[in-house]
Amino acid sequence: MTLNSADLPGQLRVVRVPRNGKRWFNSVEKERLIDACLEPGVSVAGLALAHGINANQLRKWVKLRQDRKATEKALPVMRSCAPSAFVPVVETAPMARLPTTSARPPSACVRVKASLPNGVRLELEDVDAQVLSAMIEALGRCDVPAG
Repeated sequence: MTLNSADLPGQLRVVRVPRNGKRWFNSVEKERLIDACLEPGVSVAGLALAHGINANQLRKWVKLRQDRKATEKALPVMRSCAPSAFVPVVETAPMARLPTTSARPPSACVRVKASLPNGVRLELEDVDAQVLSAMIEALGRCDVPAG
């Protein structure tokens, strides 16, 4: 089926004109005009002139339609190839914890304060020996410039 300017009567019907002066056209007529533009050998400028539309505006509508069609074709392919963004959550039974025995008496409280040359202050309170030695080792490896 080939469409030409004779198949589309006169100018596009304006549905609404807001305060800014932008014209809103009848969507059915607009889609028929875009379909006519996509036919081979049709002059977009001629159709625009015959229907009272700026040729650049009509070309923009045609391009938007073609982009939308291309996106619709590409989306199903992307959906089937793309891995799921969701990770399944698996609930497990809670693990029984053994009561912890402290190597130091309960009354002893270890407190460490450190002031780094860049102005950062570090305070550790009630830590065990492994955590403290790991922290000291990590701080010893850092090359902190004096602030």
